[in-house]
Formats: sequence, C-alpha cells, structure tokens
Amino acid sequence: MRRRGERVPREKVAEEEVKSGGRKAEQGAEQYQCSGLLEQDFPELCARAGITGVPRVTLRPPPSFPAEEEPPEPPLAEVLARIERKYSPLQPRIQVEREHEDPRSVRAVFLRGWKLEEAVLGVLSQCLPALAGLQAVHLWKVGLTERLLPALAALPGRCPRLRTLSLEGNPLPEPAFHTLLGSDSTLAHLSLRNNSIGDAAARLIGQSLACNRSLVSLSLSFNRISDLGAGGIAQGLRLNRSLLSLSLANNDIGDAGATRLAETSKETEGQSEHFSSLRSSAAAPDTLPPAKHGKKKKELLQKEEARQAKKSLEPRRAPSKTAKPSGQEKLSPEVGDAGGTGWRGGAQFGGPTPLQGPPRVQLLLEEAKQHLGSIILPGNRALLNLNLSYNHVTERGLGALLAALERQQREAARPGTRGLLCLSLEGNRIPPTSPAFARLQELLLPLDSLRDEEEEEDGGA
Repeated sequence: MRRRGERVPREKVAEEEVKSGGRKAEQGAEQYQCSGLLEQDFPELCARAGITGVPRVTLRPPPSFPAEEEPPEPPLAEVLARIERKYSPLQPRIQVEREHEDPRSVRAVFLRGWKLEEAVLGVLSQCLPALAGLQAVHLWKVGLTERLLPALAALPGRCPRLRTLSLEGNPLPEPAFHTLLGSDSTLAHLSLRNNSIGDAAARLIGQSLACNRSLVSLSLSFNRISDLGAGGIAQGLRLNRSLLSLSLANNDIGDAGATRLAETSKETEGQSEHFSSLRSSAAAPDTLPPAKHGKKKKELLQKEEARQAKKSLEPRRAPSKTAKPSGQEKLSPEVGDAGGTGWRGGAQFGGPTPLQGPPRVQLLLEEAKQHLGSIILPGNRALLNLNLSYNHVTERGLGALLAALERQQREAARPGTRGLLCLSLEGNRIPPTSPAFARLQELLLPLDSLRDEEEEEDGGA
C-alpha cells in the first residue's frame, strides 16, 4: 500500500520547479549580455523584465531646413507620409544619433515627451553602458522624480564617454538636482532649463559646485532663481575652478544677485571661519554641525601645537631667496588623506588641520595667502561666459559687473586663466544709451578675435 505522505514531496517538488523557473527567468534577464545594439538589447531586456508597451528605438531624423524655392505640390501619399513623420515623435520612442552608418556608433540618446517609468530606466541603465560611443543623454519632459535621479547620477560612471546630460522640462517637488554634481561626478555639460528651480535648489547647486571638479558648462535658464539663489551659486563659484560657462538667463535675478556674481572674481579676505563656512557648505549631509566639533577642535589644535613645537626644535633649512616677508606667507593647498584636502597652517588662524575624513573640497589652482591673521582666497578667473539675459538687472548691478571687468583688466592674468570674456545682459532694465554699458562692451573681448588668438596659439604650439 502507498503511504499518504508520498504525494507531499511531489507537490513540493512541483512548487519548487515553478519557483526555480521564475528565478531562472530573472537570472536570464540579469545574465543577458548586451550586444551594443540598442534596437536589439532594449526590447529584449524589456521582454525579460515583463514590461509591456515597449517604446520603439528609432534613428533621429536630421534637421530640416526650408528650401529656397517653393516646391511643387506633392501627391497625397507623400503628404500623409509627412504628417506621420511630423507627429511620430509624439509617440513614446527612443531616438538615437549615430556617428556614422554603423548601428553600434550611437553617440546620443533622446527621450522626449513621455513619462519615463522606473522599470524602463532600469533597463536603459543596463543597455546604455554597452554603447561604447555614447556621449550625451537628453531627457525632455519625461516626468522625472527624485527616485530616478540616483540612477541618472550613476550613468556617467558606467558609460566611459558620457559627459553631457540634459534634463529640461522636468520640475521636481523637492530640490534634488544638486545630487548630480557631487565631488565624484564626471559630467562636463549639464542642462537644467525650465525645471522650476527656486532659491533653495539653487543654493544646494551652489554648494555642490564648490566641490565639483568636472563640470564645464551649466544651464539654469528659464527657472525661478532670484537674488538669494544667485548668491548661493556665487558662493559655490568662489571655490569652483572647472566651470567655464554659466547661464542664468530668464530668471528673477536683480542687482543684488548680479553684484554677488560679480564679486566672485575678486579676492576674498576673511577669518578662518569664513573659509570654513565655504568649505563646510560642500560637506556631506551626515557630517556634524560645527557647534558639535568644539572638543575635537581643541584636541586637534593641541596636537597641531605639539607638532609645531617639535618641529621648531629641528634644525631649520636655509631661507630661500624667494621667501615671502612675514605676514604674507602663501598657503598652498595640499592633499590630505583619501577623504579630502588639507590647508597648511590651518591652526594659525583658528582652523584645525583636517586629519580624519574632512569634507571633500576642490583644490584651488591658485595659492591662498595669509595676511594679518586672515585668509585671502583668490578670485574665480576660470569662468569665461556668464549669461544674465532677461533678468531684472539695472544700472546698479551693471556698475558692479563693470567694476569686476575693470579689476580683471588691471590685475595681471594668472597662468592658465583668462577671466570673464563673454557677458550677456540683453533684456534687462539697462537703457541702451548707458555709458557704463558702452564701457562694458569695450572691455569684453570679441569672440572672433578670441577665436583667432586661440588658433594662433594652437598653430604656434
């Protein structure tokens, strides 16, 4: 006779087979090796992930230009084909640009006008790293949320040549775009146009700029940034030395914001607390506030004093002929532990030398100075292009910008830097007959002459 318990193991085996089949399907999606053909990899991974209504991957049509002569009336079939081509981009699809005819030479990916779901972004995060030539990703009005930004921030690290990210028309309810500009970011070009970015988000972006080392151009036009947000961005520019172009066009910036932006090119003199505030603005969110570091600060100061006393007993080297007089010592930035950077002589003006994981702050290209117990930070001469078009700047703000340009002309240019070369102020509250505006146009170097100068330098090299 057959025991009643004999059928139970068979049922369990059947259940385990069903579960193992599901696990194999999941493992199949994970183990799928992308071929570098987005037209093939994307639908395949979507099918394995159970995503329905998969957008098509199509080649982006080249830009069309109006003909010089009016063409004859086309037949009905061609008219219908034109209508289909005109409205086909409104359907969910992924458009790609290629370097040449090879389907593996995709250099840019475009998603326009349809909501990007988290599952689809997860599939794209698997497909895009296989595109060896991918340089740009454009997401226009795709309904981004804060949950999707971490995956987008991780893309440049997984795509070797990805340097351009455009997220236009994607307003977020809470400020989160600054997470794309961390100290480990490799993005070179970022466009955040028309995202309803306010002052709170602009201040966070300014804090991220203070520790960013890769961003070359940033577009924040068509947002809601006022003088407060412009001041936060200006504070970040004091420590940034990578950004070359900044667009703040079509915002709500007035004279106060323009003045703060103009002062970024000027040397900043302040006590160590002033520099510490700039440095701590780029600190990680999990760091303790300065008030809780009092005891630790005293211990670090005591260690620093002991180290200096021990060092004073050692035989000193002969003074260099190029040594600076007392009170004018230069403080060059030095790399500390893997966690960040340190500053020589920090204990002399109230700031402890960072020893254990300080906030990561970008190294300045120029050397800071010490003068009568104060730190003098060099001005920002890396920014070449500033766009303030269609804001609320009057002649008062124009005066601050003009003073900055005149100071730039008087001071000797530092090696490897030029200073501001292009300043856009159209659409503001400045009369066209203003003498200050005419003087500002004289000081700005025309782009044509700048291009000729660069070509001559390249030819000489």
